[in-house]
Amino acid sequence: MRLATIRTRGGTRAVRVEGEEYVELNAGDVGELLAYPDAGARALGAGVTGAWAGADLAPVIPRPGKTFCVGLNYRNHILEMGRELPAHPTLFAKFSDALIGARDDISLAPESSAVDWEAELCVVIGREVRRASDEQAVQAIAGFTAMNDVTMRDWQFRTKEWLQGKTFEGTTPLGPVLVTPDELEGGTSPRLNLASLVDGETMQQANTSDLVFGPAALVCYISTITTLRPGDIIATGTPGGVGYARNPATYLSNGQTLVTEISGIGRLENVARTS
Repeated sequence: MRLATIRTRGGTRAVRVEGEEYVELNAGDVGELLAYPDAGARALGAGVTGAWAGADLAPVIPRPGKTFCVGLNYRNHILEMGRELPAHPTLFAKFSDALIGARDDISLAPESSAVDWEAELCVVIGREVRRASDEQAVQAIAGFTAMNDVTMRDWQFRTKEWLQGKTFEGTTPLGPVLVTPDELEGGTSPRLNLASLVDGETMQQANTSDLVFGPAALVCYISTITTLRPGDIIATGTPGGVGYARNPATYLSNGQTLVTEISGIGRLENVARTS
């Protein structure tokens, strides 16, 4: 199943995507849908239909209760950054104001001159879980979506803590859809091709099988710290090819188009605009 959140005249609405059409569901967004005890039945419901190509896409989960991001989780990216493979996940957070839709503009803050791209696979939580076993972690995964963790590198590296460079407002596309594990190669341990492109030039290209810590392992680890609830997001990290690691370093500029693609999930296409 493929689920999305669209913007309508009356506010946002969760939809089920079926080929070239969408069907509106009885929930304001996908996060709200997942929180209902009868989420599965609601997701199969009937409603108003529309053309998917013309839909105004909001972030697939517009207001996640928690967004955990994982740094240094692709083997090739860790080596690119000159680091050793980690014994534990590196975690930081992102706030909802940073999130934008799959076709929205990325806000280039005038305070930063080093805006970088980071294509990522995201886990979406579908049921409450704390101190999850491996089996419980798998059962807690509602599906997967795509994100680009657009990062202000000059702010990220001001201190040893990364948060300030990771959650600038209006920078982080999330979507276009949530895809349930049964529709993806590898299920809850997906083996998907991931890429980012800037003005048509491929910058990142990898397969999610290169993750050091997979989705279920991350659910186990993070749920030890705090309860994970429906609609929470875990961004699993980015592969090599980021602008910061290039020689010379390369960053987004006004008017450039950033594309993020994950096989089986879809495409984010966002134009960077000076804010």
